Amino acid sequence: MKSSRFAALAAAALVCPGLVLVGSPASANPAAGAPGAHNAITDVPGIQVGQVQSDTAPYLTGTSVVYMPQMSVASVDQRGGAPATKETDLLSPLNSNPGVNAIQLGGSSMYGLSATNGIIRWLEDRGEGVRVGAGGVAPIVPAADIFDLGRGGDPKARTSAEWGYLAAQATSDGPVRQGGVGGGTGARGGGMRGGVGTASVHLGDGIYVGAMVIVNPAGSPVDPADCTLYGVKYGIGDEFAGYKAPKKKECNPPTPPAAAAEQPANTTIAVVATNAPLEKAAAQRMSGNAHDGMARAISPIHTLGDGDTVFAVSTGKGEALQINDPADTRQLNAIFNAGASTLARAIAKAVLSSESIGNTTSYCDRYPSACKGMKQLKQWRTQGNAPDVTPQTFAQASQALAQTPVPAPAGADNGKDKPKPKPKAAPAGNTTEQESQNGMVLASGNTGGPTLSTGVTTGLLAAGILAVGLLGMHLRGRRRAPSGRLS
Repeated sequence: MKSSRFAALAAAALVCPGLVLVGSPASANPAAGAPGAHNAITDVPGIQVGQVQSDTAPYLTGTSVVYMPQMSVASVDQRGGAPATKETDLLSPLNSNPGVNAIQLGGSSMYGLSATNGIIRWLEDRGEGVRVGAGGVAPIVPAADIFDLGRGGDPKARTSAEWGYLAAQATSDGPVRQGGVGGGTGARGGGMRGGVGTASVHLGDGIYVGAMVIVNPAGSPVDPADCTLYGVKYGIGDEFAGYKAPKKKECNPPTPPAAAAEQPANTTIAVVATNAPLEKAAAQRMSGNAHDGMARAISPIHTLGDGDTVFAVSTGKGEALQINDPADTRQLNAIFNAGASTLARAIAKAVLSSESIGNTTSYCDRYPSACKGMKQLKQWRTQGNAPDVTPQTFAQASQALAQTPVPAPAGADNGKDKPKPKPKAAPAGNTTEQESQNGMVLASGNTGGPTLSTGVTTGLLAAGILAVGLLGMHLRGRRRAPSGRLS
């Protein structure tokens, strides 16, 4: 029999926007229907977030990572027409992958997918991943990136493995910084700056649903009728306190917005998460339903120029809720609906948290009367850790990534009890050799393959000359034999 701890979920799912239900018994958790302590995806137990970025020329991009210290069930639903994704096939309920260690939401489009290599390495160093072979691990890190190339930064200034490594190092379960940070640093949509947003809700009995999004759509989060944000109507309690519809003179500017000149390559990407235990098929259903949250907060959505992708994660342990079990239907519907609404709220928070940069104007600068009374914006923009990538931190990450231990051949003496010989200088013009820490010799040269030492080469040459000489003597002896034979 499944646990009764989900009894409050159906009631929580019926919460009207702007209302908060009376909660479950007194505990550290907020009332059922209220946001979590951080109003962020990190309110979901078992979820951490790390972000890094750079807006120093020529860069305007970054990387965000959602990290699960315990491998968690996950799936994905991809609906945009131009995705930049990695390892999404693993998340199908038809495939055997047991879960994920982290998910990347990044910038730099297809080039930025290489940042997952740094996240994978960070996880490998910690021994986290699917166990393979004797002591080895295979970290599972799916990814989706937005198109931000040339959106203020140089198209060649892109994220790499070092950025992913630094983002993983920055992970924590605390507040999450929002706006133009992490993977949303170069985000843009509707002619305005986009960015990172996050939100959460407590469904009762310690069950949370959270969302994190990078808003970078081909469509717009703004209702053209009154220039309000579509997603604000889904706010809980005083979440968007102080927000107002923009003044008419701001809503009808004398010149058309820059949205008309928006490039056709865009993407909105997100992770929704819960600590309710879900089977993999239920996680996929959760990711699919969460796209409704995108549709509520952005119009149009899922265009051929978008790569809209939503991952769903379940960190819960115990007997999983199943989509084909009628006894689980009410709980699952509550979780799925909360995922969609929470994602819509996160989209609105991302847009409100963004700030103008370069020639890209933020929503609050375009419609200042709408944001004037929102005192919480400063907190959204500054709380949480999101370090800049600097030449110094990049160099440190490069050094960490370069220190990959190469195993010695089986049975080889690694020389742990012997003094290591000093490397010998190679003759000028010859292939150079470098001795690795484990005793293996790594050779570099024009041939691109293994090389032979000078002594071995000389020995082979001498042996070859001797063999040729012996063969010649044998042939000469055979030619003289007939004339010297007795009759």
